[in-house]
Amino acid sequence: MAPEKESNGLENYAFAIDGRFCDLEKDGEGSDLSEEDDKNKLAYCVTDIPPWYLCIILGIQHCLTAFGGIIAIPLILSQGLCLQHDSLTQGHLISTIFFVSGVCTLLQVTFGIRLPILQGGTFTLLAPSMAMLSMPEWTCPAWTQNASLVNATSPEYVEVWQSRMRALQGSIMVGSLFQVLVGFSGLIGLFMRFIGPLTIAPTISLIGLSLYDSAGMNAGNHWGISTMTTALIILFSQYLRHIPVPFPTYSKTKKLHTSKIYIFQILPVLLGITLSWLICYIFTISDVLPSQPEQYGYLARTDLKGDVIVQAPWFRFPYPGQWGLPTVSLAGVVGILAGVISSMIESVGDYHACARLSGAPPPPKHAINRGIGIEGLGCLLAGAWGTGNGTTSYSENVGALGITKVGSRMVIVAGGVLLIIMGLFGKIGAIFTTIPTPVVGGMFLVMFGVISAAGVSNLQYADMNSSRNIFIFGFSMFSGLVIPNWIFKNPDAIATGMVELDQLLQVLLTTSMFVGGFFGFFLDNTIPGTKRERGIIAWNKIHLDDSSNTLESSEVYNLPFGISSCLSSYTWVRYVPFLPLNAPSSQDKPGVDSLDTRKQPGKPEPSHIIRSVIKR
Repeated sequence: MAPEKESNGLENYAFAIDGRFCDLEKDGEGSDLSEEDDKNKLAYCVTDIPPWYLCIILGIQHCLTAFGGIIAIPLILSQGLCLQHDSLTQGHLISTIFFVSGVCTLLQVTFGIRLPILQGGTFTLLAPSMAMLSMPEWTCPAWTQNASLVNATSPEYVEVWQSRMRALQGSIMVGSLFQVLVGFSGLIGLFMRFIGPLTIAPTISLIGLSLYDSAGMNAGNHWGISTMTTALIILFSQYLRHIPVPFPTYSKTKKLHTSKIYIFQILPVLLGITLSWLICYIFTISDVLPSQPEQYGYLARTDLKGDVIVQAPWFRFPYPGQWGLPTVSLAGVVGILAGVISSMIESVGDYHACARLSGAPPPPKHAINRGIGIEGLGCLLAGAWGTGNGTTSYSENVGALGITKVGSRMVIVAGGVLLIIMGLFGKIGAIFTTIPTPVVGGMFLVMFGVISAAGVSNLQYADMNSSRNIFIFGFSMFSGLVIPNWIFKNPDAIATGMVELDQLLQVLLTTSMFVGGFFGFFLDNTIPGTKRERGIIAWNKIHLDDSSNTLESSEVYNLPFGISSCLSSYTWVRYVPFLPLNAPSSQDKPGVDSLDTRKQPGKPEPSHIIRSVIKR
């Protein structure tokens, strides 16, 4: 979700300003813009098409912005899938999630919400997935925890991890059908009427808090390296974020010159990981780090998985069912449903934030329905391809729109194509698996902390001076920590006499976000309280706002390739929740070309655009 922030020109300042940054033609109104409005004005709006090289450059940036979240998910899942000591398979999983994220991004931008929003793996499905894999029947055999006993090519070992992956795939695929139904049927609006800040806050916060053990185990392999990684990410993202770095650029008018780029705010995670990675490499070749496996700090060495890059194929095409035929369990499906609901609600908030930052009108209901439906379809594809996860909209990339001042969806299309290309080259995924585990642990410390805080930020809409709200949030959070912890320590405590019911309760009660979210939802909807006290009025103002059936809205959110025009003559269209109603076309307004190819009047040369994008 995107909390309100101050307008400093470098962050998500959209909520601090009335109106949109970029409208359709205004016929001279731009001369009345104040200096502050001119600073905040987008260089390219959602329907503009920047130069091809700018699309590629900014597309790469969006991929790098999502890099941390995308690769973290397979690395965490590898523990539950018994793949800790099989780096080659980890590389295949990373390549697969890159590929599927690219495909889902193209689907979302073209046929879904049609806003410049990147799709990638979701942490909301990670908690129920790990809870499912922690069940007694899926506990990893002891020999898989010993690197010397693992033969990655043996049929026995392959079946161990693939059987777990297939169970995870089936649960995700069935659970994603619920999201497809909710999206394309228009039920998301009904869900949003009963789910407010006091439900979302504990749900999202417990996603990060429930992963503390994973962060601790990775960071604990060498606290010095993990602390350095954390310190570097904090330094770049917080202390140096407003400091521009001069970079050499070339233009026809100015020839070779320097431009200032806020590199630390754009790529803090990547810079922190890369620098720590490099230091670990230096420590490895200089034998500062121990060379014996039993010594503390051995896992910080960079030469432990050097053969993985050599073994990985140059080209590998991921395909559905590559790990075998998915299997389905009731417990897994119900657990995944809890994550799917959280993902849907978070995405609705991302849509509105993205619309404001890209100069688009608020998304109408049909676009939101279609966006949620396409995300469900993306989760279905992710399950079929075997990423072990689903897909969702990335809030980090929504924030990047405010940094670059480029809201064009063509940039995200370029980013989606780049993700697909990265997924097709196996050695790219293999490279990421060689990151030392303490470096990954340092990244987790920051990332999971931010996720927890992002959940708490939703309380800004509710009245936290109310004892009612304090009780609901506090009880939900504490229960979401206590109950799963007790169930983990007493796995045999649930014995109803029905194996299926035992498994169902085991998964649900060990999923922190479900426990906390359930109590938040139940108490918030049953304990008396005014809508203003509960935060429902402010919440709905942000998340249920609907734009009118205007020309601007139709140009941004209507289906592409003339599909909306072809369907406009049919009366049954008004009864389909994910199709746009009849709206005036841009062709009906003289002097305005289609926004798919429109160039803003008086737009500066591309070389000047690059400077305006990266310079404050």
